[in-house]
Amino acid sequence: MGKRIVIALGGNALGKNLPEQMLAVKETSKAIADLVEAGHTVAVAHGNGPQVGMIQNAFAAYCRQEPSADVMPLSMCVAMSQGYIGYDLQNALKEELLNRGLQQGVATVLTQVVVDGNDPAFQHPTKPIGAFMTKEEAEQMAREKGWHIAEDAGRGWRQVVASPKPLAVVELTTIRALAEADNVVIACGGGGIPVIATDNHHLKGAAAVIDKDLASELLAEHLDADMLIILTAVEKVAVNFNKPNQKWLDTLTPEEARTYIGEGQFAPGSMLPKVEAAVKFAESKPGRTALITLLEKARDGIDGKTGTRVTC
Repeated sequence: MGKRIVIALGGNALGKNLPEQMLAVKETSKAIADLVEAGHTVAVAHGNGPQVGMIQNAFAAYCRQEPSADVMPLSMCVAMSQGYIGYDLQNALKEELLNRGLQQGVATVLTQVVVDGNDPAFQHPTKPIGAFMTKEEAEQMAREKGWHIAEDAGRGWRQVVASPKPLAVVELTTIRALAEADNVVIACGGGGIPVIATDNHHLKGAAAVIDKDLASELLAEHLDADMLIILTAVEKVAVNFNKPNQKWLDTLTPEEARTYIGEGQFAPGSMLPKVEAAVKFAESKPGRTALITLLEKARDGIDGKTGTRVTC
């Protein structure tokens, strides 16, 4: 019997620029189509770190040419990234499904996610977005643009923005209806467009980027998924990462995860939110499993052959 699965795509599944994205979504679509072909019901969420950074930079360049132009709010940049990533991904996935004789529809839902305007994350930005920079380049951006910057898991320096916790998926009813009608739904792109609910039912965009793994976990809970698959740049979660005593983990219990988190084993803005999301999903209902692995290993991971499985 097929499972209900929510997949959280990492940045490596989408590339770092438009040419890379066009190529990456074709390979990504093959891995997703494998799961659909195996009889699973699939919903897909994705990150947008490089893409939202490119959009910001493009509008910043435009503002330098047109001084009267307004700076584009970060929430709108997230919305734009959802649109063009979803466009490429749904087309590539639909093509792959049809090539296999599969008739499932594929739809992208522009998704808003409610956050708390008083979330402490707004005072402590941690979520990396945009291009990688050298330390010197990052420090220059901090001086010139007032950016918050941070080193990102040994890969370089990036801008960091607020990453409040997701509280509710605004378009959940639409997403659920599409999924129950046997469509592959692409939703919560970039963690969702961050919005703050006001007293008069107005949704106000927030200057933040929600972590896509935590948003994917929330979506998976609300869709009553059996499995949350968090795809990243490594096949398994490791402790003592990149050290001589590095250890890959086949399984992880919530208790073990909390111990490792307390030891600072997982980098904030990188592996930490993945592990936190996996633990939250595994504890949300008996029988639920979270899997952290590589895109191309997703099917093997479902079969228990690889990846890090988080279960109670």
